Amino acid sequence: MRPSSRPCTVAHKPVLNPTGDLLANASKGLIENGKNVCEMEMGSGFPTSSKSLSLAPRPGYGQVGTKCIVKANHFLAELPDKDLNHYDVTITPEVASRTMNRAIMAELVRLYKESDLGMRLPAYDGRKSLYTAGELPFARKEFIIKLIDEEDGINGPKRGREYKVVIKFVARANMYHLGQFLAGKRADAPQEALQILDIALRELSSKRYCPVGRSFFSPDIRAPQRLGDGLESWCGFYQSIRPTQMGLSLNIDMASAAFIEPLPVIEFVAQLLGKDILSRPLSDSDRVKIKKGLRGVKVEVTHRGSVRRKYRVSGLTSQPTRELVFPVDDNSTMKSVIEYFQEMYGFTIQHSHLPCLQVGNQKKANYLPMEACKIVEGQRYTKRLNERQITALLRVTCQRPRDRENDILQTVQHNAYNQDPYAKEFGIKISEKLASVEARILPAPLEKDCLPQVGQWNMMNKKMINGMTVSRWACINFSRSVQDSVARGFCNELAQMCQVSGMEFNSEPVIPIYNARPEHVEKALKHVYHASTNRAKAKELELLLAILPDNNGSLYGDLKRICETDLGIISQCCLSKHVFKISKQYLANLSLKINVKMGGRNTVLLDAISCRIPLVSDIPTIIFGADVTHPENGEDSSPSIAADWPEVTKYAGLVCAQAHRQELIQDLYKTWQDPVRGAVSGGMIRDLLISFRKATGQKPLRIIFYRDGVSEGQFYQVLLYELDAIRKACASLEPNYQPPVTFIVVQKRHHTRLFANNHRDRNSTDKSGNILPGTVVDSKICHPTEFDFYLCSHAGIQMVLIPRDVMSSAKMTLVAIVISPTILDRLNFLSRTLNLGTSRPAHYHVLWDENNFTADGIQSLTNNLCYTYARCTRSVSVVPPAYYAHLAAFRARFYMEPVMQENGSAGSGAGHGTKGTRKGESGVRPLPALKENVKRVMFYC
Repeated sequence: MRPSSRPCTVAHKPVLNPTGDLLANASKGLIENGKNVCEMEMGSGFPTSSKSLSLAPRPGYGQVGTKCIVKANHFLAELPDKDLNHYDVTITPEVASRTMNRAIMAELVRLYKESDLGMRLPAYDGRKSLYTAGELPFARKEFIIKLIDEEDGINGPKRGREYKVVIKFVARANMYHLGQFLAGKRADAPQEALQILDIALRELSSKRYCPVGRSFFSPDIRAPQRLGDGLESWCGFYQSIRPTQMGLSLNIDMASAAFIEPLPVIEFVAQLLGKDILSRPLSDSDRVKIKKGLRGVKVEVTHRGSVRRKYRVSGLTSQPTRELVFPVDDNSTMKSVIEYFQEMYGFTIQHSHLPCLQVGNQKKANYLPMEACKIVEGQRYTKRLNERQITALLRVTCQRPRDRENDILQTVQHNAYNQDPYAKEFGIKISEKLASVEARILPAPLEKDCLPQVGQWNMMNKKMINGMTVSRWACINFSRSVQDSVARGFCNELAQMCQVSGMEFNSEPVIPIYNARPEHVEKALKHVYHASTNRAKAKELELLLAILPDNNGSLYGDLKRICETDLGIISQCCLSKHVFKISKQYLANLSLKINVKMGGRNTVLLDAISCRIPLVSDIPTIIFGADVTHPENGEDSSPSIAADWPEVTKYAGLVCAQAHRQELIQDLYKTWQDPVRGAVSGGMIRDLLISFRKATGQKPLRIIFYRDGVSEGQFYQVLLYELDAIRKACASLEPNYQPPVTFIVVQKRHHTRLFANNHRDRNSTDKSGNILPGTVVDSKICHPTEFDFYLCSHAGIQMVLIPRDVMSSAKMTLVAIVISPTILDRLNFLSRTLNLGTSRPAHYHVLWDENNFTADGIQSLTNNLCYTYARCTRSVSVVPPAYYAHLAAFRARFYMEPVMQENGSAGSGAGHGTKGTRKGESGVRPLPALKENVKRVMFYC
């Protein structure tokens, strides 16, 4: 659980005013409910931490589906009966490193546990908070702690530093409140009590292993695997205390992460560059790569015997070591680095043609020869991984369900929580058995003319529901390895497959296949566009096929940007390897993508055709999907997608940018002053409501909003702000127009895993050993009072999520909204498809429900929607509106113009600073507008 404050909770939903303004009362400073008065913090026009509305309560439990038993990686934790106390810690001089803070507090406990601390064994969060089971003998006390630097070797006097530590009582955690909450008798979670228990259980692991976020890693858990370029993967485990219906639960899951291999720096650099550096001079681009690879990395010196001083690399010298000199006294007496190391340490620098590492600040930088340094073990790599490294990491991460379950059980047994001195101190007892949970397998929805089997179906001999017409198409071949005859053969086969699948597809292109070089992409696209238009007598090109080299760099992004924001062309890219090896399955998948890009539909739920989807087909319903993602180095992607009624499989798109690192979607609704029209309303919700009415002739009378990318600590803030935006967008279209809203958070990046109760029972697992698609859990491991459930909607071939820190990123926020379905080959920003692995159920949390869904209603709707993913003939792991949001946001990253990189070369705007905006500036450069014909269809497929 993430800590979060909750000033107060009201028992019922706040009443909306006629404009739907949830913030109207908040702006006056309070929301009243009987005797409860709660102040709202206001900032940037919205409350920043208000918990002044209650989330939707659970309406009951689902009954639909075949009942079964599954196991979950939750371990029952017995609630302690001790008083838990919170103390504030102030360390002077201030220390930035948690590791150093922990070392200081460990020394304090060692010295004073049996005296001043009254035999208490406290748990420490590494920052400002200390927790104890029972009170300390004082309310406030100062300690002087001296730490000795053990890295100064074994000979001579050791350096030490004194710290003043002040410990002051803050509060006592309310354990009765926690018990009431777990029993379902209180709606608000006592976050501090949960946080104390979580930190107490993490204390011993923090000392044993390398802590990273909520996970712990060690090379001793499993032998590290090399990822290439000086990186290796470490195995670890995730651990978190969670409140559930069965009581306190300890959630344990396996984890893997990339670490920098503890190599001699020279060896690391050789791996990074992929070449011999001892006999060849370095180029300027080599230096740039080394500087980026080593900046911020901690190294230890190896030339001083037992003295292993550690330094953090700040840069790289522009000159080789043999040319470096520095002043050694106030008289500006100069000495070379080679002479200094020889005279001072008796160390002869062998590879003087290499540059030196710079450590320290720019004003007083020290030089360290590469050959005298080794990378310190245990440093997590937080930059972008390349394709090979991602593949290698996923190979390590991907485990069959039975193996993952066994590893989790072994981790719990190895951690021996019942022998943990901190667990004993705080009175926490952990079961060593996986939780056994009642589940249900929801039935698959009927597709027209077929019934899905184990989450998938076959379209090879079936027609599309609405096959589109493509009369005017052209092909550009950017791959030198693909001959004209091969390209023509491929295009012919694709045209035939489109025809067989139900499209009217012209067998011949408007103009002959055009060959072009990747660096001339813009010129080639404009030539083909104009040549095709002239040949077709001013009729625009409907589809462009593009054959790309397998390794195409920025070509794909440049092509999409030019086609969709400049020329208004729908495009379909194909890699050379698929062109050479023409597969019927590949062509069939390609035809599905092309059809939805052209505005067609491939499959439609039979229930939707028959208007039998509960609370969707009875009245006009619009389904939105929204997402805000924050990759490690700062890209924010905030996509939102709307689906139109009644067949819930047609989507269209909007894309825009918002402020860097902004969690709330800013452009859902907005107003501005126009010099001519005066006050003007706009925003993505308003635009999509208008699009919905134009497409259907009706206004939505119900709104379902699937919101991705929200952590538990942000539930209230996001709900309050974005629900208000939806209300205002509706009211701006028509007075008193306020359709009921259901607001559902979708979470993928959680650590709950579900396993078959019996791995040998082939009737309860799919071919990969995972639980069957449609498995839903809404009891025991779910929230004690709120409306949430876990749904595993996909089968066998797993979508394995990549940690955020291995994703590429741009320093801007992207927002996308859509109304029309399709998919994208380039799913690497989100996931990789593998044949092995453990399913990750999606976690759905209904925050607000004015449509009064039953548990069965929202669970069945969500599961059915997962069968409407446009491109593939299988159910998917996340409800498609939210899934499409990822794709649209990923596409939007290509729309930024190329910017200059550090080495002077041009690169795609995605992954680099925004052109025209310096670092630290808050200005947001708007994305180029999509062409109208592109906006109407699922261009991002």
